[in-house]
Order: sequence, then structure tokens, then C-alpha cells
Amino acid sequence: MRRELLLEKIEDLKQVMPWYVLEYYQSKLTVPYSFPTLYEYLKEYQRFFSWLMETDLVSVTEIKEIPIETLEHLSKKDLEAFVLYLRERPLLNANSTKTGLSQTTINRTLSALSSLFKFLTEEVENEQGEPYFYRNVMKKVATKKKKETLAARAETIKQKLFLGDETEGFLRHIEDDYPKQLSKRALSSYEKNKERDLALIALLLASGIRLSEAVNLDVRDLNVQMMISEVTRKGGRRDAVPIAGFAKPYLMQYLEIRNNRYKPEKQNLALFLSEYRGKANRMDASSIEKMVAKYSESFKIRVTPHKLRHTLATRLYDATKSQVLVSHQLGHASTQVTDLYTHIVDEEQKNALDKL
Repeated sequence: MRRELLLEKIEDLKQVMPWYVLEYYQSKLTVPYSFPTLYEYLKEYQRFFSWLMETDLVSVTEIKEIPIETLEHLSKKDLEAFVLYLRERPLLNANSTKTGLSQTTINRTLSALSSLFKFLTEEVENEQGEPYFYRNVMKKVATKKKKETLAARAETIKQKLFLGDETEGFLRHIEDDYPKQLSKRALSSYEKNKERDLALIALLLASGIRLSEAVNLDVRDLNVQMMISEVTRKGGRRDAVPIAGFAKPYLMQYLEIRNNRYKPEKQNLALFLSEYRGKANRMDASSIEKMVAKYSESFKIRVTPHKLRHTLATRLYDATKSQVLVSHQLGHASTQVTDLYTHIVDEEQKNALDKL
């Protein structure tokens, strides 16, 4: 979604939200949460508040009129009824025979609500320096996690990783093979954004930064000579991330054409730009996801930017056998999350042995 359209949709949602949600939104801008994340959270709040009104748990006619006391006095049974509603509600797609949301989607909804309740019960301050209320019902609501071993998860994702020679092979495919299959019109668009696309994908493959971190990069955050990028991690923490050397020529080629090609205004410091109606804008997450999808599908298999992050992590662990180094590269607080990559590499080793 274009940044301008995203901001418009956020403003539309803010118009219908209660005052305490607006305070939450303003507070999370300073963390900072990304605009796509805040947009998704506001949509979840709209769904939840609409349900409160439909079930007569609050007697108001508009979402913005829902008093904060309603949230304070919600019971565990109320929230469990909401979860049941999500699980059993008909899908909006009339052609679908399925009912209910997936557990992953329900967990995302509960995560958004937990963030709001934590803000209201722990983080915000009234005139007396106290939170608005203390009873956080979300702490009593359990989320059901998908049961899957690390080995099973590794097996699922390993086919979507560009390991070994495939990493640079993917970049060569974008540069050499992909344009051969395009129409004249599509080729013109490709040529306009080729350097940008190659630089962005090379950076993801060479650093393992998150999609949101790539979106929020400014030109000043990237040091091509030192091959380091400063990013804002989750929770607003700044971090300096090393970049593998194979990305350097792609980054330099893009920086050489960035200003002349996209003609950004002086105050527009975004590293990765797109052009809409003759104006340069920061490239948004949706556009990057679509860009990665089209190139990867043409090369091997359709993947997300997050799979490129997995690719870097797996290659780094394979080279170093150090979960500590991988966790530092990815910006994780512990090595627990990196256990996955040990299973992927073990499987790669097994496959190699089978070919001997």
C-alpha cells in the first residue's frame, strides 16, 4: 500500500476511535511502531469495539463513545466469547466454504489488544502519575500456539531459502534473465527501478534486516564504505548491522542514480524511493513485498522478505556455527530464536552426505 494511502486510511480509523486509543497511537509513534503495524492494530481495535457494540456489552452508538471503564470491567468470559466469535464467524468472502479466522490471525488480534491493555494499565500516566486502570484482563486470555517442532519448521521453510550459490544467483537472475521475459511496457518499468530493486534485495540478503527496518532506512543510515547500516529495531533500539560484501556494488549503483532518477525533495531522506504521479516517496512495505514476490517466483519459488532474512541467518550460521553471532546480526535478545537455523543447516549437511 502506498504510504499516502496508508496514512489516509489511518486517519480515517483515528476519526472513529475513542480518546484513549488515540493516546495509545500517539505514544507508539515515539517507539516507533511502523505505520503498517499501527494501521493493522487500529483495524483490530475497530473489529473488537464493533463486536462490543453488537453484543450489547456497551450501550453506545459510535465506537468513539465507548468509555474506558468498559475495558476496565471486561471479564475473562467476555474476551473468550470474542475469541469464539472470531473462530466461528463467517468469512467476508461469500464464495468461501470456510468459517472463522485462522489461529494465526486470532493470535494477531489478541496481540494487538494486549498491547492496548498494557498501555492503559502500565505505561500511560494520568495527572497523578498513575495508569488509567490496573485490571488487565488480557493477561488471563491464553493464546493457542501452533504445535510444531523446530525440525518440522525447518523442513517447511528450507525450500524457500536461497542458500549457497543461489543467493548471488538470485541477484544475477534479476539483472540478466528476468528482463528477457518482459513486454516492452513492463521492461520500461523494470529499467526505471532495476538499480533500486537490486540494491534492496541485496541488502536484505546481505544483512538480514527486517522488512520494517528496510522501509524506515534513511540515506544517512547507510555507510557503504564501512558496509554497515544503522537500523531501528523493535522497541525503538538503534543498532548497527554489518552488511556482507557482495551487496556493495548494488548499493553503490543505486546511490549513484537515486537523486537524478527519483528527484526527491531535499527533506526526503528515505533511502529506498518510489515515484507516484511524479513525486518521490518512501517505498512502503507492501511494494517491497510485491517486488520480492515477483522476482523470487520468476527465479525459484515465491517468497517474502522475511525468507530472505532466514536465508542470511542460515548462511551465517553455516559459516560460523555461532548462534550468538546470528542472534546479534538479527537483533535478537537471546539465541533461542536462532535454534531454527541449526536444524536447517543440519538437514543441509545430511543432504550433502547423501550425495557423497
